[in-house]
Amino acid sequence: MSSLPVVAVVGRPNVGKSTLVNRIIGSRSAVVEEMAGVTRDRRQFDADWAGRDFILVDTGGWELKPDGDLNRSIREQAEGAVSGADAVILVVDGTTGLTDDDSGVISILRSAEVPIVLAVNKMDDDGIEREADQFWKLGLGEPNPISAYHGRGVGDLLDTLVAVLPAKSEEHLESDLPRIAIVGRPNSGKSTLLNRLAGEARVIVSDRPGTTRDPIDVDVEIDGEKYRLVDTAGIRRKPQIKEDADFYAVIRAREALDRADVAILMVDGTEGVTHQDQRIAAEIDETGASLIVVLNKWDAIDEEQRELTERSLPDRFSFIGWAPVLRMSALTGARVGRLGAALELVLENRYSRIPTGGLNRDIRAWTASHPPPVRKGRRPRIHYVVQAGVAPPTFVVFVSGGELGEDYLRFLENRLRGEYDFMGNPIHFVTRNRRRD
Repeated sequence: MSSLPVVAVVGRPNVGKSTLVNRIIGSRSAVVEEMAGVTRDRRQFDADWAGRDFILVDTGGWELKPDGDLNRSIREQAEGAVSGADAVILVVDGTTGLTDDDSGVISILRSAEVPIVLAVNKMDDDGIEREADQFWKLGLGEPNPISAYHGRGVGDLLDTLVAVLPAKSEEHLESDLPRIAIVGRPNSGKSTLLNRLAGEARVIVSDRPGTTRDPIDVDVEIDGEKYRLVDTAGIRRKPQIKEDADFYAVIRAREALDRADVAILMVDGTEGVTHQDQRIAAEIDETGASLIVVLNKWDAIDEEQRELTERSLPDRFSFIGWAPVLRMSALTGARVGRLGAALELVLENRYSRIPTGGLNRDIRAWTASHPPPVRKGRRPRIHYVVQAGVAPPTFVVFVSGGELGEDYLRFLENRLRGEYDFMGNPIHFVTRNRRRD
């Protein structure tokens, strides 16, 4: 785990917390929308100012009397972020004055006993900047007038922040853990699995699809091995993406998948493998990530549905037949213990190498018994093959006399998988045309 100080950005809904986070980190990574309650989970970012590195945590809006279970969960997430913070940026809206929700946030902060930096947002010009003076009465020190949208005053705010951060640690060891992305359709159990593995309610779990919008990073230990888990928004088909926040959340889910070493594809066992599951599996295959398929909610379906789901696997997931399939219940924890061994296996295979000499002896034997088919009157000839890389295993095939078709490359892949253990990993081929001297 990183020893960097943690800074939580808190406040009631729609005061500009995510806009401020985006301004500090210099990108549009946090979901921002003109609607209260868009940020739901804690999301953390690497940030720096004046030579100080720190972790910035964006939180959901805190409400004194939350309406419904989901808003109550958002409040609990914000409180959890504060409990783990080394400092807090409290954001208030300078144009509306102090509200009961602001007072509720402040009472939480006083009990947390962490340094508080007060940011009075939406102070867009000198004329209204003096409105920030009314917040002196909170007893939280000097109010910092800012405009997160325009960047006004944010530098002074960060100067104040780094002054209250704990002394620099010499142990700035950034985690280099394998990244495991938990992906799938909305409401397939992704957040439930992350919470089960993390041992705490780290992300919001709700029966309402689409609760998670931002990728959430959590470092966990499974069977003695450490991993960085990333819970992502459910990947929807385009016609189902109705809100801007959903649109950007799905984009970030795909970006998280691009950076993952292993993808855990959560399939709702009560519905079986759907066409959208097939699309997501194809995206994972293209990224080159290792893959584990989890049939979730397995204890909640009857024998007939289990049989239907099992029968659909070879057909609908035939193109990822190399991926191990686990059947479990993230909610109850049943058979979740099998995940650790599967992760170790696919990561070990991800970095497997085949010696060039043995590989080409096998290739010669396979092509002798089953030569490439004739195409346009010419039969391609494979001269030699080298494994050019790992993660994923990648092979360069040097050929002359024509092109190898996808069907013959699949033949070679099947032979490689029969001879060597690449379970859980796609195999990529690159063909190179060898010309005569």
